[in-house]
Amino acid sequence: MRRYLHFLWACFRLSFVGDWRYHAWMTVLTVIALTGLYAYCQQLVHGLQTTGMTDQVSWGAYIANFTYLVGLAAAAAMLVIPVYVYRNLQLHDVVIFGELLAVSVIVMCLLFVNVDLGRPDRFMHLFWRFNFPLSMLTWDVIALNGYLLLNLHICGYLIYSAYCGRTPSKAFYIPFVFIAIVWAVSIHTVTAFLYVGLGGRPFWNSAIIAPRFLASAFAAGPSFIILTLQIVRRFTAHYVADDALLTLRRIVQVAMIMNIFLLGCELFVEFYTDTAHVASARYLYFGLHGRHALVPWIWTAVLFDLLALALLVLPASRGLPALNLACVLSIVGIWIEKGMGLIVPAFIPTPLGEIVEYQPTVNEILVCFGIWAFGLLLYTVFVRVSVPVLAGEITAPGARPAAGAH
Repeated sequence: MRRYLHFLWACFRLSFVGDWRYHAWMTVLTVIALTGLYAYCQQLVHGLQTTGMTDQVSWGAYIANFTYLVGLAAAAAMLVIPVYVYRNLQLHDVVIFGELLAVSVIVMCLLFVNVDLGRPDRFMHLFWRFNFPLSMLTWDVIALNGYLLLNLHICGYLIYSAYCGRTPSKAFYIPFVFIAIVWAVSIHTVTAFLYVGLGGRPFWNSAIIAPRFLASAFAAGPSFIILTLQIVRRFTAHYVADDALLTLRRIVQVAMIMNIFLLGCELFVEFYTDTAHVASARYLYFGLHGRHALVPWIWTAVLFDLLALALLVLPASRGLPALNLACVLSIVGIWIEKGMGLIVPAFIPTPLGEIVEYQPTVNEILVCFGIWAFGLLLYTVFVRVSVPVLAGEITAPGARPAAGAH
């Protein structure tokens, strides 16, 4: 216990050590996070009237970000599967970064769910009246918290073993790795079922939503990891080979192809059949009765997705500049398409035929930025602590650096 407490103290001290760029980055994130906290306090006092949500559009930017981030958490699986299933040694040394990202992102997901509640104290009703297995929301609670605990255990055990200078025992983490692979798929599938199961929202009533969620997640998640690994390689002594980045590029390439294909299938069904339920899709892509707030956004997302796909297919994306541009386009395009482009249109028009557009308020946007800043703050600290520990630069007193499995 004394060694473990010493490990926690060493990690805490290490999180404050860095050059001026590190301190500037952390200061900016802290200021944004505190601003978001202040905005949430305003919401807590005055209620959800500080947001742009209404009786007609009851889910907005909070749930849109939650939906996107659940997919980003699946990035860990896209690193774990090649390493532990197909024995891909190129990604062996970077898999820990995907698992640390999953921990940070799931914390952000839980925060977005919390701020979306008008009365956060009633969150405890989920545990007092745990309607399992009938309620999809209870399934989502289990999936999110279970995935968080799995990745916390895997990351914590590997980093602590490296700190103690001992080789990690496979019996203590390999079984959890394979469980986490299945769990990563389940969190996105359960989230998709939350929407698909709402019969009063025809825009979501499609069996293809779940596989589309997975395809977009496996494109955006590894894209974020590719950018992160290059930052780690540039500002730390941790070496990340180009072969590892190109392996992730192939994953993003295949996932983006599937995402565009599934999106095309949805558009065909919506507009070719031309039923009364096409109203939400028509509002999203072309506007409805003079209301077209989301039209520029969704076409921007489609353009970004297509440009990213074109870059990934072309041999030019084997170079890092083109690959980085494709990753940025994928991240932004999928955030629009899978966030605001999926959540808001389902409420327009309402079952009564009303057309009430949604526009997030400044207070709502500040809360979103605050949660994103807090998540990036967590991830930065995790990476800052884990890199020197795994490299053997920070060890327990008297311990010898060991070759760990991560």
